[in-house]
This record gives sequence, structure tokens and C-alpha cells, in this order.
Amino acid sequence: MSSSPARFRNIVDPESARRYRDNGWWGDLTVSDHVRRHARQQGDKPAYVTPEHTVTYRQLDAAADRVAAGLVAAGSEPGDRIAVMLPDGPTIHAVFIGAERAGLTVIGMGARAGDREIRHLLTKTGARSIVTHAEHRGNDQFAFVEGLREAGIEIDHHIVVSQFEFEDPTVVVDGAPVEATALDADIERQRRLGPDDLFLVNSTSGTTGMPKCVTHFQNRWMYFHRKAVENGALTGDDVFCGAVPAPFGFGIWTSHVTPLVLGSTVVTFERFNAALTLEMIERERVTALCCVSTQFIMLLGEESAATRDLSSLRVMFTGGEPVPYLRALDFEQRTGATVLQFYGSNETGLLTGTTLDDDADHRLHTAGRIAAEMEVRLFEDGIDVTDTGRGQPGCRGPALSPGYLDDDAANAALYTGDGWMLMADVCTIDSGGYLSVVGRTSDIIIRGGKNISAPQVEAEVATHPDIAHVAAVAAPDPVFGERVAVYVQLRPPASSLELGALTAHLASRGVSKELYPEHLFVVAELPLSSGGKVAKGDLRDDVTARLAPA
Repeated sequence: MSSSPARFRNIVDPESARRYRDNGWWGDLTVSDHVRRHARQQGDKPAYVTPEHTVTYRQLDAAADRVAAGLVAAGSEPGDRIAVMLPDGPTIHAVFIGAERAGLTVIGMGARAGDREIRHLLTKTGARSIVTHAEHRGNDQFAFVEGLREAGIEIDHHIVVSQFEFEDPTVVVDGAPVEATALDADIERQRRLGPDDLFLVNSTSGTTGMPKCVTHFQNRWMYFHRKAVENGALTGDDVFCGAVPAPFGFGIWTSHVTPLVLGSTVVTFERFNAALTLEMIERERVTALCCVSTQFIMLLGEESAATRDLSSLRVMFTGGEPVPYLRALDFEQRTGATVLQFYGSNETGLLTGTTLDDDADHRLHTAGRIAAEMEVRLFEDGIDVTDTGRGQPGCRGPALSPGYLDDDAANAALYTGDGWMLMADVCTIDSGGYLSVVGRTSDIIIRGGKNISAPQVEAEVATHPDIAHVAAVAAPDPVFGERVAVYVQLRPPASSLELGALTAHLASRGVSKELYPEHLFVVAELPLSSGGKVAKGDLRDDVTARLAPA
């Protein structure tokens, strides 16, 4: 997708948009529209609940108005991109809605992003304004932004929003408080984003180099929302708990789109904590828990799980990584909730999903039945092999993103020659239309639902002066599914290397924490295949054997 300012409006194919509307998969309303409606009809109902605060729909709507006024006061023009670096909580959702009303595209920054990744995303997306709190986890955000400017990043405006002050939210632009509390109605109508406009750009792990930038419009998430409501029988009476950060795909639909469209309440917190999550599920009578597999495994392992009343849970949506059958079954038996999942990616949206009508075997042993409208096919080396029942999934349908921002090479790899968007897995599809993941086509490590590029880890680790050769592989882990393990061959005269020294080196380079190795093995030589490449299969067997006692 091009970054031309004119390309933020109606970024989808008109014929596809017409067809998807005719079929009822897309519509003409946005998240902002639904929040306005709920503010009028049930303004005192909690929209977001944190351990310390409650924000009503009326307060959320007013805060979004004030944010929109502040963004326009900063001189932002329709179609401009603003980087949002906020922790999870009610404020980030108010900013997302405010940006929508001001006609701006949000560049979502993850909380674990390192300095180099942040600079890359700002430069790649052309964002010239940045939204932060005054302070985050003890770090002065004014100093942080000045540091970016000193590093050569062009930032025209720094917008600071207050945290949790929803009775009287403050917006400060370049040090000056914004007095306006809302946009003029005519100005908002002219500027506001529609459901087919570019409303969000977030990042996803690349196989090499810096993250790729995925483009989003709201209607693809409205389709996802419809499937979630259908599969889980969701209503406005449900109380959600979203444990995945908002800038990323899973977090977008579980804490922003679906609950705000339904008019539900969302329990949210700045950072996932198993004990706190259990406490809030009990306190707020959460009915719909949304988390990756690693998180619900951590909930099961938390000491207080045995004494908490979790009987309010009706459904748990999970995904982002393989769902462990026995752990999921244990969760169902201990809570009474039904475990559901979707299979897809940040780029494709969903391809399949399980439903309340599926039996436990299908819900927990497969990724669910294919959504007919996603037209899923199976490929091998670009050739359609759907009839064989095994291959790399590709799809075309209403959940797809427009692809990557200004990245022709990555977009070329994302699609088949005739336009099917691909997943990076090998899957089987049975006679009933249920899909199962049986392998991967790319060298990735899935840690707690997050895709981590092994080549990217290797490229960073190889910058250590004592390392001659490195290979990164997935180490099995009972909680996170996989962790990052590296095997290194040292450069003489070095004879040893500690994990702490390696991670300190990566930290000094501003590397994102998700790329830090968690296991380090120093070997005399890396094993090679007959073709002269590193025999990663041997390393995976070795790391499994090494960690088996643990």
C-alpha cells in the first residue's frame, strides 16, 4: 500500500466493498459512531474498568472529543499519521476514537518496542506527531521525545494526554493546554474517518530487519466482530477482559471494536498479571476472557486460581499460538467456560473459528471450521493443492488487510501470483472443513502468541564481537509454548559468554526485548546439513533434550 496522503480514504477495492456490504459483512458505521450512541443511550454504563478506576461511556465519548480537538489544534491535517505510545487502559481507546474523529491514522507502538524499532516505525510511516503520557513507568516522556528529535527523527508535535482523569481530561500540545473540548460538528463531519479509511497501522515481526507495517481499516474488524458475536453468542451484557495490548490485532477486536460496538464493559490493565487478572475476573464478574494461550496457562498456574470464584466466565477466546489441548480442557473444567479460538494473522484476519456448537474435540484439537466467505485455499510453491487437503493456506475475503505499508518486497511474498494472501503455516483441512496447523513455512518462534523472527534474532546476536556464528531456534516451554534459544560459536580468543552479557549488549543497541535470547548455548561448532546450512533440526532436538528435565 502506498503512503501517499491521498490514499488514506477508501483504501479498499470498490467492487469488493460493494459485494461485502451486500452480503452484510461490512457496514457504514465506525467505532466512534457506536460510542456516540452508547453515550446517549447508556451514558452511565462502565465502558472500561481498571483496578482503580471506572470510565463510563459518557466520559469516554467526552474524552475522545477533547483528544480530537487537541489533535486538530496541533495542526494535524486529515490523513496525517500520529504515533500513539500509550500503555493499555481507557486512555489509549479514547485517543484511538479521538484520532478517528479528527481524520487521522494511528500508528500503534507496542510497549516492548526498543528505541531502534520506534525510530524505524516513525520514519517508515511518516508520523510527525506523537501522543504520550507525561510519564510512563518512571520514564519522562518529554525527555524521551527530545531524545528522538536529537537522533534526527522529525517530530513536529508532542501531544500529552492525562491518564485516568476522565472527569476533566487534559490535552497538552507542545506544552500548551488545549482549551477546546470538542470539534465543531461540521468540521468533524468533514474530517472523520469512514469504515473503509486507513485508521491504524501496526507492526508485525519480519523475517529479517525491522518490523513490517500492517495497514488496517475498520470494516475488516467489523467483519471479525460479527464472527466473534456469532461464534460466542456475545451481547452487550457480556463483561470482557482483554489481556492482549490494544495496538495489535487480537487486542483491537477484544478490547476496542467488539465491546464498544456492543456497548459492553471491558476490564483492562496496563500490563498482564495473572493474580490481578483472576482478582478482576472475580470482582467484575467477567463473562468473556480474551487472551493468548500462554496467558491462560499462567492463570491456571497462579496460586490464587484455586480460591477465586471464576464461575462468571462463559467463554474464553484464545489463539495467536497453538492451543494446548489438556491445558484448555483443564481450564474449561475448572471454570465452566467454553474455550474458543480463531485462526488467522494480523494481515489476514480470520480464516477459521470454533463455535459454541462445536464439540470439545473439534474446539480444542483443531483451529475450527473454515469461514466460507474467506475462500480459503491450500498452496504449495504457489500452486493450488487444495484437493490434497494439505498445504499453505491462502485466502481472499472481508477480513483481509490491504497489506504492508510501502513494502513491495514484503507484499510480493505475502500473496500468490494470482492474489491470494498467504499464512506462514502448513495446514490440513478435513472433510468437515476443519483446519489444523501441522507445521510452519518460515523460521519463526512463537513465544506467548508473539511471532519472533529467528533470522532477526540471529542478525542482532551476531553483532556481539565475541560471536563468530549463531543460530536461533525455539526452545519448548510449558508456559510460553516456546522461548528463544541461541547456539553460538565464539570467535577466538573468546572462550565463554554469559547470557547476561549478551542481553546487555543487545540492550545497548536498542534492540526490542522480544528479540532477547532466553537460553544461550556455547558450542565448538554449529552442526551443518549436507547442503552446508545450519542443521536447525539437530539443534531443536538438542535443546529439547537439554531442557527435558525442566
